[in-house]
Amino acid sequence: MASQTQVIGRAWLFTLLCLSTTLVTVIHAQQKINIFMTYDEDNMLVKQSLDAAISYLEKNTGEGAMVDGKHIYAIPKGNDVEVTVNKSCDLMDEAIDAGKPPHIVLDATTTGMISETIKSFTRALTLPTFSASYGQEGDIREWRKLTPSEEEYLVQLMPPGDIIVQSIRDIVRTQNITNAGIIYDDTFVMEHKYKSLLQNLPCRHIMTRVEATEKEVRRQTKRLKDADIVNYFAVGSGDTISRILDAATANDMFGRKYAWYALSKDNQDIQCGCENASIVYLRPHTSADSRGRIAMLQRDYGLTSTPEIDAVAYFEYFMRGILGAAKMAAAGKYTDFEYLRCEEFSEDNPPVRNDFDLRSALQSVSMTNTWASISWGSNGMSYPDVPLTMDKFKILAGRTAERKTLGEWSAGMPGTLMFKSGQTLSDFQAVTVYRVTTVQQPPFIMKRTNEDGGDEYYGYCIDLINEIKEIINFEYEIAEAPDGKFGTMDDNHEWNGMIKQLIEKRADIALAPLSVMAERENVVDFTVPYYDLVGITILMKKPKVPTSLFKFLTVLEPEVWLCILFAYGFTSVLLYIFDRFSPYSYQNNKERYKDDDEKREFNLKECLWFCMTSLTPQGGGEAPKNLSGRLVAATWWLFGFIIIASYTANLAAFLTVSRLDTPIESLDDLSNQYKVQYAPMNGTSTMTYFERMAYIEKKFYEIWKDMSLNDSMSDIERAKLAVWDYPVSDKYTKMWQSMQEAGLPITFEAVLERVRKSTSSSEGFAYLGDATDIRYQVLTNCDLQIVGEEFSRKPYAIAVQQGSPLKDQFNDAILKLLNQRKLETLKERWWNQNPEKKVCEKDDDQSDGISIENIGGVFIVIFVGIGLACVTLAFEYWWYKHRKGPRVTDSAKVLAVREYPTNDVDKTNFNPEKSDFNTQYNTGEGFDIAPVANPW
Repeated sequence: MASQTQVIGRAWLFTLLCLSTTLVTVIHAQQKINIFMTYDEDNMLVKQSLDAAISYLEKNTGEGAMVDGKHIYAIPKGNDVEVTVNKSCDLMDEAIDAGKPPHIVLDATTTGMISETIKSFTRALTLPTFSASYGQEGDIREWRKLTPSEEEYLVQLMPPGDIIVQSIRDIVRTQNITNAGIIYDDTFVMEHKYKSLLQNLPCRHIMTRVEATEKEVRRQTKRLKDADIVNYFAVGSGDTISRILDAATANDMFGRKYAWYALSKDNQDIQCGCENASIVYLRPHTSADSRGRIAMLQRDYGLTSTPEIDAVAYFEYFMRGILGAAKMAAAGKYTDFEYLRCEEFSEDNPPVRNDFDLRSALQSVSMTNTWASISWGSNGMSYPDVPLTMDKFKILAGRTAERKTLGEWSAGMPGTLMFKSGQTLSDFQAVTVYRVTTVQQPPFIMKRTNEDGGDEYYGYCIDLINEIKEIINFEYEIAEAPDGKFGTMDDNHEWNGMIKQLIEKRADIALAPLSVMAERENVVDFTVPYYDLVGITILMKKPKVPTSLFKFLTVLEPEVWLCILFAYGFTSVLLYIFDRFSPYSYQNNKERYKDDDEKREFNLKECLWFCMTSLTPQGGGEAPKNLSGRLVAATWWLFGFIIIASYTANLAAFLTVSRLDTPIESLDDLSNQYKVQYAPMNGTSTMTYFERMAYIEKKFYEIWKDMSLNDSMSDIERAKLAVWDYPVSDKYTKMWQSMQEAGLPITFEAVLERVRKSTSSSEGFAYLGDATDIRYQVLTNCDLQIVGEEFSRKPYAIAVQQGSPLKDQFNDAILKLLNQRKLETLKERWWNQNPEKKVCEKDDDQSDGISIENIGGVFIVIFVGIGLACVTLAFEYWWYKHRKGPRVTDSAKVLAVREYPTNDVDKTNFNPEKSDFNTQYNTGEGFDIAPVANPW
């Protein structure tokens, strides 16, 4: 029994040992995985990562997997599709023939046609594939419409370089960036991002690979600057970023106008020779644990390739793929797995693989994540959650003057920008600064010296763009066009002025009273008009009507006045002589005329008075008694009547004609005379108008001539064209010829100088130009005038580069200002309330009558006459008071008046004879009272 018991015990012990040995074997057994790996031949980092992963699995048997068979296809750059398919089929057949068909295809190709070929190959043969190709959802064309079963074994995981560039999109969205320039190097794969990166964002962007040499990089950044890009993203290694920033410094691309962002897979700080630059720098965030694991992989497994984040990511990608396949093998998913050779594939009867969930196996792999965990989703939505740190670098004179951590970017689509307390990116926005070209033209654009001693522009257009600036939110720098012209095209189809600045992209906006013209619209874009229709009109010197207080004397020439004075004196003397020597005159025949009521002795004084008063409406009074004197008086009256009538008529005509001296009142009047020269300013729209009108007349003449001389026409048809007069006017042809002969002024100062040199309204120079320019000159100058009505009316508008988005933005702003009636306010401010407005004297209009300046002399005559009368009165008083001789001492007697008797009795006793003054009033004191005599 004892022996039997021992045998049974040994048997149990043996069984127990066998079970124990079997358990240990199961625990430490490794799944042998066959892989088929494809990658781009020039991407050696991938090959090194695969070798590191295989070595890691060999040394760490506890991971439960090892690579047994491996077939690796390094696809040469530029390989075509057929060669790639044939090579892949050959490797696949080789693996099957060797009895080591791949458990998983590890596709590490990046992007492009060859990568799409590998996707098509694995899908056709229903091979479980784990791809690390670049591309978001839908970017991989061959895997766009996968069936649910295909989505389980055709799996894509975006590499870090594909997800971290999404930070650019998040910054553009957060900062409301409207333009961006992205320069990248070969550490980033960006070709597939041209459309998708900033898709559906209102951002005009240019994406370009960095050039090889420093000189070419400078040209590259200059081209971006010339394309009006102000937000830049330098994407690449630290060295590439430094090269780009140095080129930007050389092109003066730092300052408030520009914003710079840098994105790198490296962990080094920014180094550049920048003079004064601020850069927001994004780079992968690494913890202490991550640094330790990276150091271990580099030391123990030779994972030394850079960028480190790519090397580690591919290492973990291969580890996850192999371990995921091992899980599927352990679960028996490959027991009945059928492999299809390329020649066995039939497009009519494609193979179907069901119940092979590689995606779930990959997600369930438990492994140490060096950098970040995986965010799983569908193809194009699975990515490593790589965090990026955001730092601000302030670089002065090539040295880092300030470094500040702003926050982090968390990976996602979209990602999340997380800022530290008190930190934002608002201070790093590029201030939109548009370049404005202009031409001085009051009151639209004027220049003055400000308080700081610098030049500043002001006027209607400056107020307008400031109002637009408040709506659109931008800044601007203004400069005058180098040649000071608005913009015209020469015979070689070359433009000048502001239009040239826009065409050559040296300016973004042309701000001035710029007329909208068809030929200009061919090369630039115009906004909606900001001002009413403005035509062409004529500027001339205002005729200065000479005024004189004694203008009524200038009606007759001085010789006539002298003759009239001579006739007056001669007639007065002759009348005195005739009255003195004629026996029938009053002074020689007083007894005969003693009973007449009118007794007038025509001495020399009375003759002068008579002749003078005869010229007045009240007449000269009593005429001479003698016939000879009366003939002289009648002759003088006739002479005076003719002189007065002629003077009155000529005075009225003289005052009227002097105010009607306006020979030019319209463009037709100007064209029909030759004494007044006329021309527009060179390079203006007015010049273009007359030049084009002359050209049209010439073309019409050629058409008419060709029709008239056309031999193919019948005699009847040709007879219809036979007219005596030329049917097309040559008005503008003659005017343009006259303008060229007169010479077109170059500057507006020259225009005003020539206009002011005009001697009269019928001789001199007339300027043809925009009505607003001329109206302003008349508003601020009293010696100029507008002549005629406006013609060829055109609107004023702001011009921008052709295709510029500013057109729509400015249109909306101008229409908004129009609805708010702010444009009317600007017009009122710069016209009716203009501080330069002059208050001029009122024009001497015929309807207002004769002005005081022309007739005031007659009032002077009155005052002179009154003055002489006052002097005469004083002399008479002096003569009376101070003449020598006896005086009246008893004033009572002198002033006593004897009353005339009123009754009949008294009347009979009344003595009608004259009383003797001396007898009545003599006091008997020994002298007689002398009567008072007239001193004259």
